Amino acid sequence: MTDPKQPLTSSEISDAGLTGWKQVEDTITAQFSTGDFATGLTFVNRIGDSAEAADHHPDITLTYPSVAITLTSHDVGGITSRDVNLARTITEHAAALGISTDES
Repeated sequence: MTDPKQPLTSSEISDAGLTGWKQVEDTITAQFSTGDFATGLTFVNRIGDSAEAADHHPDITLTYPSVAITLTSHDVGGITSRDVNLARTITEHAAALGISTDES
């Protein structure tokens, strides 16, 4: 998973061990239960800061009481190490805020 411009295989994505994330076609997605809107907004702001730093931007839906995230590398038409790395960072932000994934 070193070339950020190379799409990953389904096996590589599975082997990445992204708890709470699901592969849906050429994306990985996760739903996080935030409990309230303010926590969701804080979470989204942290994701935004990390996305800007990585120059890699997810699709985010903020609702009460959850945040849905979709990651893909549009420039290569698939999931790359950039998506996996940002998913890990997003999961770390969630853990720091006491937010869990909604795996239903």
